[in-house]
Amino acid sequence: MASSKLHTIIPFKKLFLLLLSIAFSMQIIIISYNHFSGFYTIETAGEAAIRLIFGTFLSLVAAFLLAYPDLYLIRFLNRNYPWKKKAIQRSIIQLMAAISIGVIIAVAVTTLAHLINNYEEDLLRTYVFNSIVVAICNVSIMIIFEAWIFFIAEAESEKRNEELMKELTQIRFEVLKNQMNPHFMFNSLNVLTGLIETDPEKSQRFIEEFSSIYRYVLDTIEQPVVTLEKELEFARSYMYLQQIRHGDFLNYNVNIRSELLSCYLPPLSLQVVLENAIKHNQVSKEKPLHIEIFDKEDDLIVTNTLQPKMTFGKSTGIGQKNLEKRYAMVCARIPQFNIGTDVYRVELPLMTE
Repeated sequence: MASSKLHTIIPFKKLFLLLLSIAFSMQIIIISYNHFSGFYTIETAGEAAIRLIFGTFLSLVAAFLLAYPDLYLIRFLNRNYPWKKKAIQRSIIQLMAAISIGVIIAVAVTTLAHLINNYEEDLLRTYVFNSIVVAICNVSIMIIFEAWIFFIAEAESEKRNEELMKELTQIRFEVLKNQMNPHFMFNSLNVLTGLIETDPEKSQRFIEEFSSIYRYVLDTIEQPVVTLEKELEFARSYMYLQQIRHGDFLNYNVNIRSELLSCYLPPLSLQVVLENAIKHNQVSKEKPLHIEIFDKEDDLIVTNTLQPKMTFGKSTGIGQKNLEKRYAMVCARIPQFNIGTDVYRVELPLMTE
């Protein structure tokens, strides 16, 4: 399981090809150095091929023995000694650990090779030489891994950012489309028409609240978060229009601690919750709809009496999904939606920064 997590960073196939190329290159260097320095002279091409194949195999085994401890070490250091906070300490620890791992693996592999086929050269000299070579190679491997992980992380981050921007654009479009919902506008204009004839003074306020809603939408649609105070002000305008339409059969109450008004949440979060409450439930003289907005610890709680419309089609849940996505972009927590016996409850996390 642990190794599978490492392969999410560096896939096994790519890791194998990388280590194979390193092992092959290292053997070319070693054989060439030994031959031209007189340490071990190659007499024939066949002998060179055999030593290259045998040496590459052992080097590949050694490379894998180096690779996994290196990757585990990098993961450990990422958690405990991140580059951004402890770069100097990490550099020292990583360098010393890379050399130590290289020496240990070099001694183990050299011993194994000696047991399979005794070295003709001085064994101590071979241990020292191989330890130096493998330690240097392991430091190089560590650097390659760090660079690889860094560039992969950068590429994935850029890809994720592009996906998030596309998703955010789509979400903003959906939010804007919902706000410009022709049904809402049509119903509001119908109400306004009636008010103009029966209550011109109230119709003036209706127009002001109506324009305030769409001004807020246009002002905040590009913002990742807004203050709770602004959201509550928007909710007041939105609920005013709804109450004009539904009369005394729709009522809501707000009870929020003043110190929470400066907290943040995604814009139009309350609108999604309030709209769903009104759209999915009966609002009538026989069944008036009650909505409560209050706080609990660091959450904004919205509840409404549960009285589903019998004729309303199955909910698509698009509003909730979009709200969850918008929260996921700015917060580690997401809204919670709970259906009780007679109450529907929504918990919206509040952010301090």
